[in-house]
Order: sequence, then C-alpha cells, then structure tokens
Amino acid sequence: MQVSTSPFGRPELAILHRPLFPGTRPEETCRHPGSREVDLHRESIWISYCPMALDGRGPHRLGRFTSHHRLATPVSPWERLKIGGGTPPILTRHGWLIVHHGVGGVAEPGGDGDQLCYSAGVMVLSKEHPRVIRYRSAEPVLTPVLPQERRGTVANVVFPTGIDRRDDLGSPHRFDVYFGMADNRIGVARLDLPDSLPPGRVADPPEAKA
Repeated sequence: MQVSTSPFGRPELAILHRPLFPGTRPEETCRHPGSREVDLHRESIWISYCPMALDGRGPHRLGRFTSHHRLATPVSPWERLKIGGGTPPILTRHGWLIVHHGVGGVAEPGGDGDQLCYSAGVMVLSKEHPRVIRYRSAEPVLTPVLPQERRGTVANVVFPTGIDRRDDLGSPHRFDVYFGMADNRIGVARLDLPDSLPPGRVADPPEAKA
C-alpha cells in the first residue's frame, strides 16, 4: 500500500508480512497446550516501510524496507497458533481493509488430538497511519463449514487471497473475497462494508520500532 504519511512524516511504501521460522509453524505449535506463550516476534503480522525515493536517485528507484513494526498479534482462540496476511489492503471509506487468516485447533471426532483450522478475520487500518488498527473482528468472518472446505488437500482451510470491489455493479461498498478451500479449489464470499464500523475490539496498538 502507498502511505501518504509515514511514521517519519514523508511518503513511503508499506507492506504487510509475517515472519516464518522453524519451530513456529502451526503444525508444530498445535502440539503445545492452550496456555503456551505466543512468540510475538514470529507469529504476528508486521508492517514495514520503504521510502518512495532516495536522494540522488530517480523517482522510479525505491530504497529498502528498513522500518519494521509489529502490527497485530494472535489474541483470539481461533487464531491462537498464528495469524498472517490474506487479501491485499484495499482503501475504503473507513480506512485500509484487509481480510487476514488465523490458525487455531479443532477437535476431530475419533481423531488424535486437535487438527489445524484456518479461518479468516477482518481488520481496518487507519488511512493516514496504517499502524493504527481502527477495527478488528473478535470472531472469524469466514470458517471452513462446507464439505469442500473441510476435506481436500489440507483439511479445514479457508484462506483469503484476493478481493474485488464491485464498482462494475454500482456497488463500491460491496467486495467479493476469493479464498482457497482446503487447498483444493477456489471459493468466493461477499463482504458488504457497513455505513459505520461496528463496535469491536481494537487490539495491538502501535509500538515503537522493533
């Protein structure tokens, strides 16, 4: 996303990402009890900034992403194992909208312990200062319930990856969200932006540079 004002008061480019390290993969962390401590540095969504142009270089030359900040950490049971990105940020009247994924555990009948479950939640970030979370859904907005989402290459997965504003239908506040279904096929869900943000938890306030 292009940010009009960065934490340093100048135009910068921002990206959302999530580190992935051995030992913090959901397949490994699901074996830990529910009370385990989350590795905030490795299991959270981060935002990083890069200057749009550097002194002495042309406007087409970008610098490096050197300013890194933790944006959102796992806080709900449905995302207790890990959270990460999903759809590209899209600018709305309320701010930058993202549909992210979270990984939790679900007990399968006759199974050996919890199985991984990938669900999706919604965040709205401030337009001017995307390190500020204006809204975050406490519960997932999309969970694997259909047979095509519960059985496939990887069971119990809905994974948001694409978003389309339906301006072509004259509905600028309607979005189609495309998501992976059990890593086997592609589904689409409809998301309607409300007139005002609903009351919900605003978690993970901006932090100092990490």
